[in-house]
This record gives sequence, C-alpha cells and structure tokens, in this order.
Amino acid sequence: MITSGTLVLTRRDVQHFLTLKDCIEVVEHAFRFYGEGKTLPPAMAGVHASEGGFHLKAGILPLARSYFAAKVNANFPNNRERFNLPTIQGVIVLCDAQNGRPLAVMDSMEITASRTAAATAVAAKYLARKDSRIATICGCGAQGRAQLQALAQILKLQKAFAYDIADERASEFAHECSAKLGIPVHATKDLNHAIEQSDVCVTCTSSRGAFLKRQHIRAGTFIAAVGADNPEKQELEPELMASAKIVVDILEQCASNGDLHHAIRVGAVSRSDVHAELGTVVAGKKPGRASQEEIIIFDSTGMALQDVAAAALVFEKAEQAGFERTMEFAA
Repeated sequence: MITSGTLVLTRRDVQHFLTLKDCIEVVEHAFRFYGEGKTLPPAMAGVHASEGGFHLKAGILPLARSYFAAKVNANFPNNRERFNLPTIQGVIVLCDAQNGRPLAVMDSMEITASRTAAATAVAAKYLARKDSRIATICGCGAQGRAQLQALAQILKLQKAFAYDIADERASEFAHECSAKLGIPVHATKDLNHAIEQSDVCVTCTSSRGAFLKRQHIRAGTFIAAVGADNPEKQELEPELMASAKIVVDILEQCASNGDLHHAIRVGAVSRSDVHAELGTVVAGKKPGRASQEEIIIFDSTGMALQDVAAAALVFEKAEQAGFERTMEFAA
C-alpha cells in the first residue's frame, strides 16, 4: 500500500486500468449502496461560462476503505470546431475519507464516459425488456460509442442505428462500432424511422431543444436520456416524459438539470410522478419494469458516486500494479 505521495494518472493510464465490464459492476454496486441508504447523498454544483460551463460533483463511498472523490468537468460544446479540443475535459481528486489524504489525481474524461455508459447499462438491466435487440444512439461522439458498447454488455443486441446532426460523424460511428461489436450499425438521417424500429434509445447530445417525440416511440421502449445535465439542455419533449414511467439517478438533480426539469417547468409532470431513483430499484425497494408494453425513461444527470466508484477502482488497480508516478503536493 502506498503510504506517501499522490498517484497521478493520465487518460491513457485510466484507460489501461478501467474496463467497461468492471465499471458497470462497480457503478451498479454504487447505486445499490445509495439505494440501501449506506452512503450520504452526493453533492453537485455548476458554474456557467460564456461558451460552456463547469460541473463539480463530489461524494463518499464506503468500500474496502472509505473514499471521497471530487470531479471538476468543463463542458464546452463548440470546443472541437473552435480549438480542436474535446467537449469535456476535467480531473478527479480521490481521497481517503477517513483521514483526508489525497490518494490520486486522474484525468476525468475516460471515467466520465465509462461511468455514464455504465449507468445506462445498469438501468437497462433493470428497466429494458429482456428481449431488446435493436438500439438507436443519438449523438455519435465518445459518449455515444461508450453507450452502445455498454448496452451490448447487458443486452443481446442484433442491430443498432446511429444518428447525429453531423452525417459524417454518424457514418464513422457506424463503421467503427459495427467492426468492434460484430453487429450491423447503420448511420441514419431519419431519426424517427430508426426510433420506430428500436427497443432501446439513448440520447447523449448537447441539444438545447427537445427532438425525441412521443408519437415515434413504440410500446415497451427503454429510453436513456443522458445529454441534459444543465437547465439549458433538453432532448425529450415533456409529453413523452408524461406518457412514460420515469426513473432518475438523483431526483433533485434531474428536477433541476435533466429532462425532468423541463417537463416539470411546463406542468407536464411533477416530482411525485417520478417512479423511483435507480438506486432503489437496484436495491430491490422499488420494482423496475412491470410490463412489456410500458415506456420507461431513465433520466441520467450523472451521480457523483459513479465517479467515486470508478476512480477508486482505477486507484486500487494502479496500486496493485505497482504504479509509481506520484507527486508530493505538501512538499
């Protein structure tokens, strides 16, 4: 065990130590812990900037040791066009929650993509129909790729559709994911046609207006609404939210930042219409899917405990591997 110094891990280091399969497992465990009331509610704050914003998420998770993690992510949707930089950049600080010692500082990009996709996979495990075979991914960036790969770990997908406002990105996504997953992935310009054929739909865009409409969603569909993580973003129309069973990651976060926020704002639903937080479903305190016909929406704004779980996993694997890049911040 490392007794001094703080591990410093780059994105490549995180990729080396974090597999999507392991991430799904620890994220499910984090949701269960939260649903069982074994950890405190996580915290979240946001700061707006002229072309984007900063999100701060923090929480404590009692695992083999008690861990605290705080993540600062910058989200600037026009970065690639303006600066050739990723939309999302950031860092995670992982600490020992018993004595405060900084254990690791690591890049947050890989963890954010993996833990967000892992949450969708966990939600699909409990909320999607078991016979779901066709998925549509809206938003063909790094997050969309992680989402489809995570779904393929849980569901026996036979086909997928890729939709993006940039046609070339959808085509690249389809080519790469088809080769990686061994299933046909079709780029589409007709989102409605793809949705009408799909059992599962994931929206992971930076949209500021609803584009997923009720009339195109067939009975039994599972929808993971991932992109709306601040009050300006929206992907699902309120009428769709009102017609579905709603499960959220964190109720108050979704009511202030997710697609739920917009549905509440126009009076389509209220907080009391939300069926459950995902943690209570995973913990067995609330039922998941009750019928093959119901439409279920998972409103995912990102729970800090997902970051704690994933960062702790990366740290423990790095420690076990004898990873030696450290820094003494108090020197």
